[in-house]
Amino acid sequence: MAKVVDYYVERTAARLLHSLKGSGGTIPLHRIQFSNTIIQHLLDKKQAQIKNTGHGFLLAVVEKF
Repeated sequence: MAKVVDYYVERTAARLLHSLKGSGGTIPLHRIQFSNTIIQHLLDKKQAQIKNTGHGFLLAVVEKF
């Protein structure tokens, strides 16, 4: 069975990733105005990760070397 691609989710996730990169690579999770589906899409594709700072959670771009 072919995998169904949701282009809306792809485009919106790309916008969030671009926003993350523009803000230094991290954004506090409580300040993100995107849906959980979009955030989960980036996590599933291993393009972002959640970091626990002890005072809250950050969504961070995964550094690829």
